[in-house]
Amino acid sequence: MSLEETLAQRSGQQCELCLSALPLSLYEVPESYGRYEESCLMVCNKCKAQIEKKEEPDSKHWQCLTTCMWSEVPGIQVVAWRMLNRFKQESWAADALDMLYLDDERLAWAKATGDHENDASVDLHKDCNGQQLQSGDTVVLIKSLDVKGSTLNARLGTVVKNIRLVPENTEQIEGRIEGQLIVILTKYVRKQG
Repeated sequence: MSLEETLAQRSGQQCELCLSALPLSLYEVPESYGRYEESCLMVCNKCKAQIEKKEEPDSKHWQCLTTCMWSEVPGIQVVAWRMLNRFKQESWAADALDMLYLDDERLAWAKATGDHENDASVDLHKDCNGQQLQSGDTVVLIKSLDVKGSTLNARLGTVVKNIRLVPENTEQIEGRIEGQLIVILTKYVRKQG
């Protein structure tokens, strides 16, 4: 039996965090210890996006942690602990954290990413109006730009299709203008459509 089949059977075809029956995918808990299947879970797209900080956190969605934190699966306990720490300013999460016990090994695993030292804020690629940008979006330049190291001048109103997000810098995207791949600051673009 494959890992995904084992996890699908364990989860009952539901997200192991919020119990949603939406499409599920395999999530490997970072900095894993122990048996591989215990450090992986089946999660819905909403949970995965918020765990990976690719979407704004939704406190109401995560109140499911008060139930799933009691799971015997180490990976679920660790994810619950990490997510509860993101919401520790809210009373329900602080209360749940007070009740959640992790042995020393699991607590070290949970702390390994340092995620518990941060709040729930998420750095996302956003355009000049604060709209979230995704890879593949089309944007319009709101300012004429001179491209360094080139004679190319990207004019105001230029449409840039199929952008790519620069993973390590939320203030930059990549796009092609006149066939040339350039880096563009997000503050100079407006999402189209």
